[in-house]
Amino acid sequence: MSWGIELWDQFDNLEKHTQWGIDILEKYIKFVKERTEIELSYAKQLRNLSKKYQPKKNSKEEEEYRYTACQAFLATLNEMNDYAGQHELISENMTSQIIVELVRYVQELKQERKSHFHDGRKAQQHIEMCWKQLESSKRRFERDCKEADRAQQYFEKMDADINVTKADVEKARQQAQTRHQMAEDSKTDYSSILQKFNHEQHEYYHTHVPNIFQKIQEMEERRIVRMGESVKTYAELDRQVIPIIGKCLDEIVKAAESIDPKNDSQLVVEAYKSGFEPPGDIEFEDYTQPMKRTVSDNSLSNSRGEGKSELKFGGKSKGKLWPFIKKNKSPKQQKEPLSHRFNEFMTSKPKIHCFRSLKRGGATPEDFSNLPPEQRRKKLQQKVDELNKEIQKEMDQRDAITKMKDVYLKNPQMGDPTSLDHKLAEVSQNIDKLRLETQKFEAWLAEVEGRLPARSDQARRQSGMYEAQNAPSVNNCAQDRESSPDGSYTEEQSQESEVKVLATDFDDEFDDEEPLPAIGTCKALYTFEGQNEGTISVVEGETLYVIEEDKGDGWTRIRRNEDEEGYVPTSYVEVYLDKNAKGAKTYI
Repeated sequence: MSWGIELWDQFDNLEKHTQWGIDILEKYIKFVKERTEIELSYAKQLRNLSKKYQPKKNSKEEEEYRYTACQAFLATLNEMNDYAGQHELISENMTSQIIVELVRYVQELKQERKSHFHDGRKAQQHIEMCWKQLESSKRRFERDCKEADRAQQYFEKMDADINVTKADVEKARQQAQTRHQMAEDSKTDYSSILQKFNHEQHEYYHTHVPNIFQKIQEMEERRIVRMGESVKTYAELDRQVIPIIGKCLDEIVKAAESIDPKNDSQLVVEAYKSGFEPPGDIEFEDYTQPMKRTVSDNSLSNSRGEGKSELKFGGKSKGKLWPFIKKNKSPKQQKEPLSHRFNEFMTSKPKIHCFRSLKRGGATPEDFSNLPPEQRRKKLQQKVDELNKEIQKEMDQRDAITKMKDVYLKNPQMGDPTSLDHKLAEVSQNIDKLRLETQKFEAWLAEVEGRLPARSDQARRQSGMYEAQNAPSVNNCAQDRESSPDGSYTEEQSQESEVKVLATDFDDEFDDEEPLPAIGTCKALYTFEGQNEGTISVVEGETLYVIEEDKGDGWTRIRRNEDEEGYVPTSYVEVYLDKNAKGAKTYI
């Protein structure tokens, strides 16, 4: 099969077909180029998506990624970043191995095609020129023959006419001979040109055109092969990244399989555990009998000794709570139903809200005493670890300076050893300061974990009712209010005073005074065991009345009913002040 033989007369169609082949190749190049742009755009969008959901450094969001489920999500984001890199690789390889190569090949193909069709047109022009020469000689031969025939007829006419002179006849005879000679010459020339044309035509259709068309056919077949190779390369470049993409997907699956719900649940416990015990059973309140005072008129400790005191919500006596508290004689305030109080127990949130901190701009105590026990232990342990790391860093720096000083001592030309003494002393001071700081936080941590005597002497907290304690002196009560840490969950017990204060001495003095009005309400965030004189026990979720706000010492005075008043740590309750109440302040 040869285009030169089969398509010897289809020069124009072959020219159109080869141009169409180049157009197809350029269209394929454009397709691959748009594919590379899509791959780049897709990779960019994947990277932006991965970056968008990456946790921000030094933020609360970064702490959430300690959970295995979040770690699996983070691994997915990282793998998608690598996944995007593979698509960028596809774009890069397609550009270098397909687009650049094909663009260069198309330019060469256009030049080759132009050369072949130029040779074809040149051969066409040559055969057309030979054909015109043949036609010209043929027409000249025909004309000469006609003129010779007319000259012969004219001679014969003149020769037959008796009136024509002999000279005219001779002239006509010579003219006829000349025309016959010219016709013979034209015939010879025509015959020669015809033979030449036939030869050229044979060469054109059997040699020149087949050769040119064969080259065009080979060029077209190379174009087809080259396009097939490019299509194969297109697929192979995509196939090359499949193993890497598969590894990315395998890593995502591996991260998903590494999710440990039990571990995440334990992390939640460690993150939010307060260390408090659940509230105990609520005591039955009998409303069939009027509430009566049971405090003896002789002493504060009498009711405790005789066991007549009635414990409610933490075991505090209904007797006098503070030597200088006014005795309430107002009608009893109606208590909330048990169902309402139980709902408050169940729906209370384990959050810490320090009312005094809000007033003072939210400053956090250095010992984290505003936090529940478990959270405080966790924060203190974290602080100790950070200080130990800083100490180790300073010690490494001290070792490096010491080694450098030894080098200077052995080789004085490298430096002055005394120039490092100031830096060495500064680092040593920093280490001493950090160690003192660490000891301070370790002492607080030991107290939280119950390793200190101050902690071991404290009575264990019960889930419901608590034993009533002996009342300390008036001075010790006031001192406890001033020295108790703001919002601390621990409370040092007061030492017994040698001076006994009789309740009757104060009861009689304030019997006729009106009770303090309520300036708002509060909700207990945690159970508080009021073991010191002047304090009152509360149960988590309980709602009480505020009669005196925090004066800056970390304590708030509250009332349960007309007989039960006392102080609780401000950080253990959430206060809602009545803006319309007399003496109430508005805090922002």
